[in-house]
Amino acid sequence: MPQYDYDYSVNTDLYTSMFEQQYFNDINKAKVRPLKRKKKKNNNFRNFLRVCCLLGICWIMFSAFSYSFHNFVADVFPVKTKHPLKVDYYKLMFPTHSYLYKDLFLGKYPMKAVNTSKPIMVNINERYILNGLQNRLLQLAQNYPNITPSVYVWSYDSQGYVDIDADKIYPAASIIKIPVLIEMFRQIERNKFSLEDTMVLEDYYRASGSGKLQYSQGGIAHSMDYLAKIMIENSDNSSTNMIIAKMGGMPYVNREIQKWGIKNTRINNWLPDLDGTNITTARELGKMLYNLDKTDIVSVESKKHIADYLGHVKNNRLLQAGVPESATLLHKTGDIGYMLGDAGIVKTVGGKKYIVVILAKRPYNNQKGKEFIVEASKLIYNSLSI
Repeated sequence: MPQYDYDYSVNTDLYTSMFEQQYFNDINKAKVRPLKRKKKKNNNFRNFLRVCCLLGICWIMFSAFSYSFHNFVADVFPVKTKHPLKVDYYKLMFPTHSYLYKDLFLGKYPMKAVNTSKPIMVNINERYILNGLQNRLLQLAQNYPNITPSVYVWSYDSQGYVDIDADKIYPAASIIKIPVLIEMFRQIERNKFSLEDTMVLEDYYRASGSGKLQYSQGGIAHSMDYLAKIMIENSDNSSTNMIIAKMGGMPYVNREIQKWGIKNTRINNWLPDLDGTNITTARELGKMLYNLDKTDIVSVESKKHIADYLGHVKNNRLLQAGVPESATLLHKTGDIGYMLGDAGIVKTVGGKKYIVVILAKRPYNNQKGKEFIVEASKLIYNSLSI
């Protein structure tokens, strides 16, 4: 039996054949390269896109659901509620808008706090109600069912007063020019400007309604004295806007009015304000006139100028039509169609004085409003001049 170099009789389960040994020897000689781990990619941007897509899908679904509900589902299955929920978002955003200083922000007037703990103006000393006069005025109002009046009267002699819805807020119309005039002279006394200072008429000051300045040539300078004069005597709206702008705008004037201790009088719009957003009350107008006359809210020299303006108001068809020509009347009228009013200080022929403010809501341009104010003025004069 021939002899072989390799003994195949050996158990192959325990020994590796020559060929297999050679195979593994060749493999072991080969260099083994270590595995390189792949770097993980930054998935932050990818996650950001996923979130954006998810939010976009949610927004589309919400919008589609809201649109379909209001336009389809609500019509088929209407929801009946006895007390629908109404939310005043403006009040939620600006909770103090009714009593604090206004400042323009994003087209709105959020409020800034004003210290009113020490008001500049004092309250009128009201001793008792003039019941007889008040009852006669109420009876007069019954003859004018379409007129809703607000009346405040105060007598210098007896300190008696009449209050017919005197604290009810009304559109101020051109009577808002009384606080504008007071604040103008207060700024003059603080040396912010003088009566000789001038302002140039620009197109954005022009205002429709009363006054002839709106038709004047632009680019011409007018003194503050002239602007105040025509603001009161002719009730010029353009000059009023110029004076308000000179004083720092509506926010500043409103802040000063709040400092006076006047809570409900406010300028919300440039003149002519035909929508009636500028507001006041009969009692607050009476308080302004009282302080203008009896306190040092402005100097004696300023009072002379103010009395000159208020004593030459061209509109003599309201309070003035109800008093004798020999009586003295310092006043300012207002008219925006559906609200007519007049506020002033009357000095009778016999030397007695009283403050009277009459505001009357009426159907648009209804002559009954004028008739009521004239008749009420006669009634008040005859009662307090005795």
